[in-house]
Amino acid sequence: MTKTVRFGVLALTGLIGAWLGAATAQAEDAGKADIEALKKSLAKYEDYTAAIRDLYLSTVGCVYYSGEKIAGTMDYPKGAMGIHFVNVPSVGQKLDPMRPNVLIYEPTKKGLKLVGVEWLVPLTPDVKEAPSLFGQKFMGPMEGHYPLIPKEFVHYDLHAWLKDNPNGVFSPTNPNVKCNKAEFPMLEKPTKMMPGPM
Repeated sequence: MTKTVRFGVLALTGLIGAWLGAATAQAEDAGKADIEALKKSLAKYEDYTAAIRDLYLSTVGCVYYSGEKIAGTMDYPKGAMGIHFVNVPSVGQKLDPMRPNVLIYEPTKKGLKLVGVEWLVPLTPDVKEAPSLFGQKFMGPMEGHYPLIPKEFVHYDLHAWLKDNPNGVFSPTNPNVKCNKAEFPMLEKPTKMMPGPM
């Protein structure tokens, strides 16, 4: 390979790398802007009683995972999901990035703190591919999170964390969320994956 060709290949590689880096940074900035808009849209739900008035009903248990890996199940890094408040009438409706189906609260000394949200999409015959929001593909399909949700509720889900998460904004669990102040801490096993579009 001549010096000119080598230089050309290195220059092209550098340009592609710079372009990919810029594209990734733009996607992350867009994602941050979306999450900031989401936080603003959810401000009133920092008071969990406002969530209840808007039909977000508590599943009571504070869900957390040990990080155990089991073949054929979802991969949940060690951490918590917290207490889920589910707006059941919104499940199965058109996805709204500013109106999640689930609000997630962490029990603290000062009461419940809004730390994350979740969108749920039931697996129905008309679902041809995994849904996505914010450029993120939903996890699943999976069984319902028994005992809080019936196993028969096969669905996709996507979490977004309002509280800092070292595993990333869209990780299913957050190691910075704790259930040790919860009245009903629930160590869950990973949820079984189900057949369907992925």
